[in-house]
Amino acid sequence: MSSPTYLVPKQVGDLLARLPAYPGSLLFVTGLNLALADKLAGDVTPLLPGKKLRLRVTDTQWAFDFEWKNGRFVASRNTGEADLTISASAYDFVLLARRLEDPDTLFFNRRLSMEGDTELGLLVKNTMDAIEMPLLTLDQFKPSRVLARLKARLMPG
Repeated sequence: MSSPTYLVPKQVGDLLARLPAYPGSLLFVTGLNLALADKLAGDVTPLLPGKKLRLRVTDTQWAFDFEWKNGRFVASRNTGEADLTISASAYDFVLLARRLEDPDTLFFNRRLSMEGDTELGLLVKNTMDAIEMPLLTLDQFKPSRVLARLKARLMPG
């Protein structure tokens, strides 16, 4: 059974939609790189360069555009269509990140959609399913913890 759907209130979503997209994409890929970049399988990363990806948060009208370059995710400007667009509400993305909901369940309940390159969509889904990640907790986003992870990543040793 699927969890209930919660949406960001329309007035808040309309306000958030006025924010410029690119800075949000920069923040998004920073988190993505911290969480996933070093966990991607060696057979996956050669398939990603040149592919434009978009994560669209439907209830906030946000879109995060990014691609894989030089061994990491990088933000890209929102120009034209993406090779793959993954869309869901903010709540459903949090459920996915915390592994409290399965992408197939959300997809079949029409709460998650993928548009574009079907093969790339399956690659992304299968890669996410295969990665062993700890559950996402809000504690991970405390500024002191985020800065400590960034420092460790940028200045190893």
